[in-house]
Amino acid sequence: MVESEGIIMQSKKDLSEADIKAKYITPAIKKAGWDEKLQIRREVSLTEGKVIVRGKMFTRGTAKRADYVLYHKPNIPVAIIEAKVNRHSARSGIQQALGYRELLEDVPCVYSSNGDAFFEH
Repeated sequence: MVESEGIIMQSKKDLSEADIKAKYITPAIKKAGWDEKLQIRREVSLTEGKVIVRGKMFTRGTAKRADYVLYHKPNIPVAIIEAKVNRHSARSGIQQALGYRELLEDVPCVYSSNGDAFFEH
């Protein structure tokens, strides 16, 4: 927590991943010229999750979702961005993003960000 003129503000390190995306990553993507309506998709579902069978019961594991997919044109993804909380380094999500790239058929650009910087692979 940081106090400024009697107002207590959260440190960037205390923000949730959703806050990092809303306050830092999305504005940076838009400032770089990506169109909000046509080129940016958030929380893109890539898999429904692994089926786990136990006897006669089954359930699904966690679904895989990319935080951001950027599109050159509809149905032509060109970048994946994995967001992380600020307590992690900007590069900490790159392996996860590379895994998502394989599911989207080798998207050319992969990034990870913690709100401070973008790490590119």
